[in-house]
Amino acid sequence: MPLTTAPDTRPKTTGVRILNLLLPHHRTTDTTRATADAFPHQLRRITDFVREDAPVLFTLPGFPCKSPNPAKTLGHLPDMGERLSLTFLDTLCTEIERIHPPGAHVVICSDGHVFGDLIRVPDHHIDAYADELRALILQSDLRHLSVFDLRDVLGDLPHDTKRARVHDRYAPALDALRAEVRTDATTLALYRGITRFLVEDTADFRGTRSALQRECRRRAYGVIQRSRAWGALIAEHHPRAVRLSIHPQPAGAAKFGIRLLDAPDAWTTPWHSAALHEPDGTWTLMPRARAQQLGRPVHRDGRPSHFERARDSGGQRFSATVRR
Repeated sequence: MPLTTAPDTRPKTTGVRILNLLLPHHRTTDTTRATADAFPHQLRRITDFVREDAPVLFTLPGFPCKSPNPAKTLGHLPDMGERLSLTFLDTLCTEIERIHPPGAHVVICSDGHVFGDLIRVPDHHIDAYADELRALILQSDLRHLSVFDLRDVLGDLPHDTKRARVHDRYAPALDALRAEVRTDATTLALYRGITRFLVEDTADFRGTRSALQRECRRRAYGVIQRSRAWGALIAEHHPRAVRLSIHPQPAGAAKFGIRLLDAPDAWTTPWHSAALHEPDGTWTLMPRARAQQLGRPVHRDGRPSHFERARDSGGQRFSATVRR
């Protein structure tokens, strides 16, 4: 009678251990924490990399540019919020490396140019932001990270041309997206969240509040269309990667929502906020105007970096400088 070989369960066991490292950072609006079994899509892809003894590849669309609203951010360049978030992602890869020696790599898919016209951010600000992300990764020796943007796909074509090409090839039809918003709770939540951000990010609208909301609802559909298009392009270039998302995602979704830093709600990102350093050493993201009420400004390399919750005896604010 021929001998049969038992299936090797080690790749899946290691895959579960890797997924368990991600679960505490799951960005979701669910109130209960799910187990690894609730993420079969991610577990299957992670296990495939483990079985091949290859680095686990993650793609993370995000890090587009800073919000144009000065009440929310410190400027148009990355600051401590991005620095901490990039360090977190690199550290997560290091933790994966301890249980899976080939390690892991996160491709930051910087998507600012994809919808820069819709979020009303100048393209030269988006270029400067992405260039600074690359510089931060290099200077901080974050060896598990890299940046991918439209320049890697379409080179030096005009930005409007790049956007049109990506939209025309990959974006879903507007009618289909509207129908999805009406029938799918997750898409409706995304649409409402993006609309809220667009309203909050608009600092110089001269019409009525209701007119602004109508305009932002229209633009929100465009942002989702372009985001979907960018996701399809990323999947084409990185077909086997585990897809992360900075938006809340339910258990079982094809994308794994990941929380980069603590924030008051599940939608806050480093590029819509400023970082506040608490006395106990922790960090929290919040609008710049709020952080300024709670802490003193800290500068790094000659520009604003974050806020630190501290007061002198007279209650006055004062600046501090952090060096590399």
